[in-house]
Amino acid sequence: MESRLDPALKIAEFLLKIKAVRLSPSKPFTWASGWKSPIYCDNRKTLGHPVVRTYIRQQFVEAINDSFGKPDMIAGVATGGIAHGALVAQEMGIPFIYVRSAAKEHGMKNAVEGDLTQGRNVVVVEDLVSTGTSSLQAVASLREAGCEVKGMVSIFTYRLQVASDAFAEAKVRLHALTDYHVLLREALASEYITEKELASLQQWREDPANWPLNTGTTVDPEPLETADTRDKAGTRTATAAKKQGPAAAKP
Repeated sequence: MESRLDPALKIAEFLLKIKAVRLSPSKPFTWASGWKSPIYCDNRKTLGHPVVRTYIRQQFVEAINDSFGKPDMIAGVATGGIAHGALVAQEMGIPFIYVRSAAKEHGMKNAVEGDLTQGRNVVVVEDLVSTGTSSLQAVASLREAGCEVKGMVSIFTYRLQVASDAFAEAKVRLHALTDYHVLLREALASEYITEKELASLQQWREDPANWPLNTGTTVDPEPLETADTRDKAGTRTATAAKKQGPAAAKP
């Protein structure tokens, strides 16, 4: 095993263990875009586990220093990136600001909240990158406010092609602490998923807009939940999956 993958595997293990990420190929979720998804992610759960959030904070700081150098400020993306961003800023001893999903309709009508006089280059902290739409909207808001965005870090990304294309077009570098491929490796090793489920999960990432229609995967006609574009929720625990199999998935 390559040593550089160790932190990524450890975070993937954490996410599965605390049920921040849940997998359900047989009973997929529906995203707001209409896509069916066999994975649901709620990284806000990491904040309720001190060991997990501390490890994530440490890995964020290391990733920022290694990939971008120390910025003037850290910017958290509402809502999932705010708490993690504040923890990172505290650890690095630098100011913190955050970006709203939309500008306020009253008062100063800010999209970016905080003291922007303390610096002008920032690293953005996200909890999850899916299609990249909301993450890059935050980058656009920061640039409109006069900030230089050095890059973005996230806890997890699906590594969807649509996101990769969007980040490239926006000229934003993304460093994710772990990703979909690493998560599936850990899920298979821990017997959270079977080889058959792995194949279906891999097919989803290759063509999420048409999965499962183009894969022959059999799914329950009623999705367990509806996801927003931030893709945050879940279906089953690793223990239930291991002992009972995919047919036992419950919300």
